[in-house]
Amino acid sequence: MTLGYSTNAFTRYTLAEALRQIAAIGYQGVEIMCDQPHLYPPAYDAHQLRNLGRELRRLGLKVTNLNSFTLFAVGDTYLPSWIEPSPERRRIRIDHTRACLNIAKELNCGSISVPPGGPLNGMGRKQAMSLFLEGLEMVIPLAEALDVMLLVEPEPDLLIERTTEFLEFIRNIRSPAVGVNFDVGHFFCAGEDPAEAFEALFEWVGHVHLEDIGQSRIHQHLVPGDGVVDLGAVFRTMQRMGYRRDMSVELYPYVNSPAAAGRKSLAHLQPLLEAAGF
Repeated sequence: MTLGYSTNAFTRYTLAEALRQIAAIGYQGVEIMCDQPHLYPPAYDAHQLRNLGRELRRLGLKVTNLNSFTLFAVGDTYLPSWIEPSPERRRIRIDHTRACLNIAKELNCGSISVPPGGPLNGMGRKQAMSLFLEGLEMVIPLAEALDVMLLVEPEPDLLIERTTEFLEFIRNIRSPAVGVNFDVGHFFCAGEDPAEAFEALFEWVGHVHLEDIGQSRIHQHLVPGDGVVDLGAVFRTMQRMGYRRDMSVELYPYVNSPAAAGRKSLAHLQPLLEAAGF
């Protein structure tokens, strides 16, 4: 298991600068944001990707996950979405996902994380799920061919928020390439016990996002230790279940002090991970 730090906390820096800082803090892994100002697929050709791979090796950083959630380059945090009424807008999301899968293979990364579609904006759940599944059918064959996991990330106010919703969704999927990016804080925001949620979804967990959340359960990522989530209990459950894949700290609100937030996170998480047996 490798602990990484997501570059989406470093949006005021270039990708190269973000990687250097993450390595300097002491992380052995990095989750890379597949959007501007970092690894936006249209901005990278094969030569640039090879150079990026060499730089990652030089810094000793393993790519723990490619975060293909946001699309600020052409939209925002959620849009273009898998479930927009416009086929052209849905196609943007599909094409972006396919490009990220190819980049993951090039960088020897085993997974990409994707949003589940949304916000719904008045669309019924049945129609939204139908569009989401339709879009996934257009990318799953590539994920299977490349042997890269396509990890759906439940998030508050989107099509899939909770454990029960993911379980209902995955019943319609017949591909071993589809799983869940388990964001600890998101399940806490949805009113769940993250340790219990992890156990319920363990079969499909391909990567884990780590952050803390306040007592209010409002969706605002905090440095681990600054909220009330029992991360130790989550780690103990992970160890008991035999989780051996990677984790990444995700602190996108800390753009003013990403290095300090990452350093504080590492200092808090390392003793908890060691106590849990990692």
